[in-house]
Order: sequence, then C-alpha cells, then structure tokens
Amino acid sequence: MTSQLNGSVLKAFKILDLFAACQSELTAKETADALGINMITAHRFLHTLVHAGALRVTSRGVFRLGYMFADLGDRVLHDGNLPTILQPILDQLARETGEACMATEFDRDAAVCIAKALPDRALYVDIRIGSRLDAFCTAHGKLWLAHLSPDDQDRYLKNARLTGMTDHTITDLDALKVELATIRDQGFSTNNGEREKDIYAIAVPILTKHGNMISAFSVFGASPATLAQNREALLAKLQAAAKSAQHVLYGDA
Repeated sequence: MTSQLNGSVLKAFKILDLFAACQSELTAKETADALGINMITAHRFLHTLVHAGALRVTSRGVFRLGYMFADLGDRVLHDGNLPTILQPILDQLARETGEACMATEFDRDAAVCIAKALPDRALYVDIRIGSRLDAFCTAHGKLWLAHLSPDDQDRYLKNARLTGMTDHTITDLDALKVELATIRDQGFSTNNGEREKDIYAIAVPILTKHGNMISAFSVFGASPATLAQNREALLAKLQAAAKSAQHVLYGDA
C-alpha cells in the first residue's frame, strides 16, 4: 500500500524540531548539517516556512520560530483535551498500583487536578477535579515549581508565604530551594504529610520532547508507611505511565 506520509512535511517538522530549548536561532548551514541536506534545499525549506509564518528572519541568514506558535501553543493548552487523553493511562495506573492517582496542570501559583482515577476498594483518599494544590507543600506543586524557568521560580518564591501546614511542611526558603533542585535532578517529587497529616504522594512529570513539563501523574493515599515502603515499585509504575502519556502525545518522533 502506498505510504500516506509526505516526506517534505516531515522534513519541515524536523527543521522546527531543531529549535530546542537551548537553540533559539538557526542558519541554513546548521539546518543542512543537522538534516543531511544541501544548502540550496535547506534555504528552500527555511524560506517556505517563513512564508507560512512558522519561521521569521531576524537578520541575514538567521531564523527564529514565528509568532504563530505562541497562538497555537495557547490553543493546545486551553482546548480541554489533555484530561481526555490522559484518563485511560491514569485508570490503568490506578489498577496497577491499587491507589488513587491524579494528573495536574499548573495555574499561576498552584497545581490543579485535571483528571483522577480511584482504586477498586472500599477505602481510599479522593480529590475533586479542579482542586488547587499548594505549590510549596504538595508533590505536584513542588514538581511544577522545580520545572519552572529560573525567573518564574524566583518570582513565585519571592511572593510565597511558606505557612506551616503540618510538622513536615518546609517553611524555610533556602530549604525549599534545595528541595526543588533535588526534585529536578531526581525526576520525581514526594509529599510526606506536608499539606495534610498522614497524606503521602509521589509525583512524576510528563515532559515534551525538549524536557518542558506539560502535566504530571501521582499516586497518593492515607497510608504513608505503605506507600513509603513501596516507593520504588510505585515510582517505576508512575514513570512507565508518564512515558506512555508522552508517547500518546508526541509519538516516536
């Protein structure tokens, strides 16, 4: 059967994908070298993308992403489809762990629950869709803070009131900064009764291909000892679920 894929379109998206977080500008030579094409072909692709609004020329021979992506990105983040995409993966995660699970987005100064899945047993901890989770003392909140840009993180910390919710809440600013750096390095966050006594959670990020956090999964419950003892197994299941979500969102490319 004839392939339904258009090679030129795929090549154009490979060019756009070269604009990683650390690569804000691109030349024709860099494009040609990265994609293994000649300079004439690279110029043709780049100027076609400029004509389409996907790229803009900032100086002679230097290209940046076009402003159309700011609008497209805003549409994606606000189309309300992310919870629907993540729900089946979240349901499977709850079945595998036997614990309550949820997914979040970040809104200004709090993580917001956008989807949840509950275990098939009589007693469990529940949460409402739309619930706002304090950023400085919850697994999801600290995970989002850890993945903010340095400027956005500093802006949050400058205005944050680190109120002691329980005996385990981090109320010292320097200690919280150390915690956030650790979370970023290790790739997961925990909540050991920091927001509510005897509520424990583990959360992992769902990342774009360039490492930007778009959502997060967590397992949470009212049995700190049980969840702590099974942390490695739960973490492995969470990371597998996050990887599945990334595959659904971004494919293998």
